[in-house]
Amino acid sequence: MSSRHDWTVLTTLLLTVLLVYVVAPQQAASQTFNVGQPVTPAAVKDWGVNISPSGDGLPAGGATAIEGRRIYQQRCARCHGINGTEGPDSVLVGGQGSLASEVASKTVGSYWPLATTLWDYINRAMPFDQPGVLAADEVYGSVAYVLYLNGIIDESERMDAMTVPKLQMPNRNGFVPDPRPDVD
Repeated sequence: MSSRHDWTVLTTLLLTVLLVYVVAPQQAASQTFNVGQPVTPAAVKDWGVNISPSGDGLPAGGATAIEGRRIYQQRCARCHGINGTEGPDSVLVGGQGSLASEVASKTVGSYWPLATTLWDYINRAMPFDQPGVLAADEVYGSVAYVLYLNGIIDESERMDAMTVPKLQMPNRNGFVPDPRPDVD
């Protein structure tokens, strides 16, 4: 009985050594890991709205800063401050003209070159603890309110799929265009 037990232990040990020192290194050396599945265009589409710098992909809807004030106060102020100038997370307001100074302030009003990028970022990443939960009108309202706080638009100016791409941000010429043909 003891020899049968010894044989089982020895066999298990030998198989383990074979797996660890022979099979595993061959698997690691291969270029594919046979994990998951190829990503299809349909799967990428399900990841959410893709907004180009020109505004392609912006959904229907819209809002003004007046309408956006409520959503900002409910969802954004706890991290960015009631006026976007303080808070534990990034400052969103101020800093115009500071990029060439010793202490650059990279805010929406001083740094961001495109309002479409702001819309896309808020839509995908905010609020930080629940990214992607905002409805399109709430995103437009948040964008409008942050732009208003930065003095870029009037409080009653409506942000929507037509106005966001046309907005002239203060730092629109502050970046070098990417010449690669695969980049919009």
